[in-house]
Parts: sequence; structure tokens; C-alpha cells
Amino acid sequence: MRAIFQTLLTLLILAGPARAGKVTCAESTSSFVISNGSLSAKIDKRSARVTSVVLDGQELLGGEAGYWSMAASSSSRIQVTGFGGSESQMLTIDPKTNNGARAEVACKFHGKGVDGAYPGSSEVRYSIARESTTLYVCAILRHGEKDPPFHIGEGRFVIKMDPAIFDHLSIDKDRDRLMPTGKDWDQGSPLNLKEARRMTTGICDGQAEHKYGYSAILGDVPAYGWSGTKRNYGAWMINPSIEYIAGGPTKMELTAHLDVGNGGAPTMLNMWHGSHYAGTVLSLAADEKWSKVIGPFAIHFNHGAEPAKLWEQARNQAAIERKAWPYPWMRDASYPAVSERGAIVGKIIIDEKSSPLGRVHVGLVAPEYSSGGMRGPRENIGWQRDGKFYQYWTVAADDGSFSLPAVRPGNYELHAFADGVLGEFVKPDVVIAAGVQQKADEIHWLPPRAGPTLWEIGIPDRSAAEFHNGDRYWNWGNYLKYKTDFPNGVDYVVGKSDWKKDWNICQPLDLTADCEVLGSSTWTVRFPLDSIPPGGAHLRVSFCGSREGSTLTFLLNGSQLGTTLALPENGAMHRDSHRGMWFEKAVEVPAARLKTGENVLQFRLSGRAWHQGVLYDYLRLEAVAGLAPAL
Repeated sequence: MRAIFQTLLTLLILAGPARAGKVTCAESTSSFVISNGSLSAKIDKRSARVTSVVLDGQELLGGEAGYWSMAASSSSRIQVTGFGGSESQMLTIDPKTNNGARAEVACKFHGKGVDGAYPGSSEVRYSIARESTTLYVCAILRHGEKDPPFHIGEGRFVIKMDPAIFDHLSIDKDRDRLMPTGKDWDQGSPLNLKEARRMTTGICDGQAEHKYGYSAILGDVPAYGWSGTKRNYGAWMINPSIEYIAGGPTKMELTAHLDVGNGGAPTMLNMWHGSHYAGTVLSLAADEKWSKVIGPFAIHFNHGAEPAKLWEQARNQAAIERKAWPYPWMRDASYPAVSERGAIVGKIIIDEKSSPLGRVHVGLVAPEYSSGGMRGPRENIGWQRDGKFYQYWTVAADDGSFSLPAVRPGNYELHAFADGVLGEFVKPDVVIAAGVQQKADEIHWLPPRAGPTLWEIGIPDRSAAEFHNGDRYWNWGNYLKYKTDFPNGVDYVVGKSDWKKDWNICQPLDLTADCEVLGSSTWTVRFPLDSIPPGGAHLRVSFCGSREGSTLTFLLNGSQLGTTLALPENGAMHRDSHRGMWFEKAVEVPAARLKTGENVLQFRLSGRAWHQGVLYDYLRLEAVAGLAPAL
């Protein structure tokens, strides 16, 4: 029986280009093969790995595979790397019952934690539709009574492609390029990160290559992936929704890159939960009842054109997938149909005239909650770090109107933030009911302000991309380039300096070219005052990146004004990003500390490790309308 099955699969692979038609499912004791004549995928039953993808007769994986992976734990000493071995497998959508419209297969697991597998029940599904070249991928995680504790740092689906076919990577308009080969990667010279090497051969000779150089906000890259300049095939990751993506619409994560192991295989990831760029949190206590559906997301395959055209086709497919969400064919108690979901529409008016408004994000998120225990002290988790619950976000229209459809029923908080506005709006206790579209009262958001602006640096958009080197933030080693660009440190003069040129994307410690820490670093802002505000001033500093244990001390006119104490973990600088978790620090400036003429404000960064640094989003000094408290 197995020999016959393998023969049929070989004939399918060797067959010439075929029109995508009705779906079939061939099953052996060890595998499923779902196919529509044009696209086929082979699934290993025991591991739920995708071991083969064939498009019009061409094998695309070349011995590589697609698989689910975790960096997680079930206690302080038990590591969890995946779902383990499947207990049962089944055909959950039989194409014989729908005239070949769709097939879906499922592999079910129940790990114990101590066996290195997710400590709860889980299910991995794959699906193909008629006349389609898209493979749909989904995982359903459940946890409940008698299940051990669980904490995850990274959760991802990984698929590695045949390097003989795929050589061109497309993430966004700035990162769309022919890539080094696997041989180039293997022969590269190591840099300060295990994921970074300087190429010594090939088309990128002399350039630094690293996987963080392709990180992006998943909601901002509708289709990303690999294509071939010689064989004209494409493979693209598409998320039709980010409701299951941890960290919301500002969370940076890995997308695609050369595999950092030997061979440098073309790799795509769907990082539904990530430890990078502040990291997201998903911790479950023993016996805690919980479930989450990851996906279904789409891996779209195409061929017959140059990379630019293949990528354009993939982005068009992404628009189709978003419009189809939630998928009507996906059936599970944890995945409510569109008729079982609710919606909210409304309008938000922002009463802030000091800066031009950009995008206004509006979202429904879980209320802030406390998490911790197994992997450290308890902490409050807001939407930027939440990976436990679902999130729903949209960008409001120019007049402030917004619509959030297909929301799972539940109790949420409504949050809003805008490019050009400092702060965040929060409306608690928003209840979404199944089958109901509710209309919210018109929202008027008055961002907090102590008084008129005395000066500002940057744009409040939760990003450092507007500063020096921010237009190429993904280049390796901006923290090392800083010392060449600013040999005397940043010395910014309000009214004369230009933050696009005179304020760096990151403030590192004083480093050597080999990342040895020589000491702290100090940035200076010089600002004139014709008169002293009677109520003093209020300094607002918003950050979009920091490293655990870093400390920033504020000094005014030679003496200490305040300190941030230890800053939170973001990991944005050394991973070459323009943003991590956003947060704000405020410092009151008594009138007695100011003087007419030039004032000198300094930011002194302290730390011990080379990767301890900060990224600033925006700085603003406001005159206080009332009296400021004395320090």
C-alpha cells in the first residue's frame, strides 16, 4: 500500500503543469496528500510537518519542510519546543462531500510538558481549495483541568524553501532584493550576533547580513516571502487577520530571512508570538482554562513571472484573504462564524492641534491583567505585550470614523492612538455581543497637556524612524555607526538643529568597534528661554525602545533633575529596529531650576552591556499652567 502511495505521489510531482481543479485527499498510514491538480501538499501525520509542496509539477521545498516551533517551558526546567507526536489524524473536510471544493486534514496532540510538548490539547490543520494555489495553515491550542503550567517566549510556523529555486526576498518597498546564497552565508565572517555575518563572497560581498534586517509589523506587510529570478516561482506568507498575532499593530517581528544555520536556506516565518522587540507574554497556570486559534493563515504559491509581478499577485491575494475573513469553511467551537461575532462602529475626534495628524489606530483589546510566577515576578500586561487574548484593530478614516467588524463576543477596552499625538485614549467596559453591531457615542479625546509647547524633538508616532539613520533602521550596527556620526555625542540646539540629521535613531552606551563598553553616554539639548514660566515646566519623554537594566538620568544646568530607574526590556536597538514597546516618562521642572538665556538639558545613559541602549520616540517641554511642585 505504501509503495502504491509513493508511486502516485511521484507521478503527481513529475506531471506537467495542470489546471487547478477539484480537490482530492490521498491517505497512507503515515501521510496525507491534499491536492487540486495544480497545488499539492504532503503532511506527515505523526509530526504535522509539511514535507512536500508541489506547484504544477515542481517541488518547492527541496528536502526542507514546514513546521510549528516553540521556545517555551512548562516549568522553570522543562523546555517545550512544539506539539510532540500526534495521537490521532483525520480528514476534517472531506472533498468527496463537497464535490471537490475543499479538503482539510488535522493532526491532534496532547502533550504533558515533561515530554517537551505543549502541555494541553492542540490541533494542527491544513487545507486546500479547488482552483487555488494557497495552502491554509491553522493551530488550535487548548488548556484546562489537569494540564501543567505553560509559558511561551516564541511561537511560530516556519517553512523553508528550496534554495535552488528561491533567491529573491520581498518584505516591503525598501526591502525587496536579490539575496546572498547559502554558500555565501556559510562563508561569511561572524559579527557580534550569532545571527549576523559579513558576506565575503557573492553579490553582497562586504555587506552585513542578519535576520533582524527583515523584521516588520505583520499588519503592515500583507504578503511577504520568496521568489525566484531564474525559475519564476513564488512563496508568500499572508495573515488575513492579526486578531491572533500577539502585541497588536505596532509589534515588530521576524518575517523571512536566510536560515541562520548551515546552508542558509530561504526561510519564512509566521511569528504569532515573539520574544523580540519587547516580547509578548502568554503564561498559563496549572489547570487554567484557555484556548486560542492561530490562523487560519495562508501560504500562497505562484509562478510564471518575474519577482515583482509574483509579489504583486501575492498582495492582491492578500486583499482577497482579508475580505474573506473569518473563513466560513473553518469549523471549530473556538472559531466563531461571522454570524456569531459582533461589531462596533463609531467616530473619534482628537482635540490636539499642535501636530499634524497621521494614522489613527483604534482597537479592542483585553483589559490589562497581571501575569507572572513561573518565569519571574508578576507584572501588568497591556495590549503591547499581550499574547494570551485576541486583539482587533483598524485605522480610522480621515474624519475619525471607524469600524471593527467580526469581533469575538466579550468584554474589551477600546484604545486609540495617533501619529502626531502623544499619549493613548482608553475607554473601558466595551461589551461586544454576538450578532450585534453597536454604535459607539462620538468619542472626544483631549490628550493631556500641562501647557503650551516650549520645544519638541521628533514626531509622536511610536517610532524613531524620523531620526538620523532611521530611514535605514534595519541596517546592522547603527549603534556602532553612531560614534562615527556623532564623535562628540548628540548636542542638539533647539531652533537651530534638525532632528532628522542631529538626533540619532538610538542612544547606545560608549562603545568600541568591538562592542566593548567604555562607559555611559550623554546627549545634550540646549534651549533658550526669554522668560521663565511661573509654573515651571513639564518634560515629556516617550520611548520606543530600551534594554532591560538600562538607566537614564536627566540633568538640567549641571545638576540631576530625575531618573527613569531601570528601564523595561525592549531589545530594539541591538536587533536594528526603529521601535519596540512604547512608554512615556514625565519629569517636573520647577521654575527655580530654569534660567533666562541658554538652558542645558542632558540625558545620561548608564548600563553594563553593549546592547543596553534607548530609542526615543518624542520629547516635548511644556510650560506649566499652574505651579510646579518643588523637588
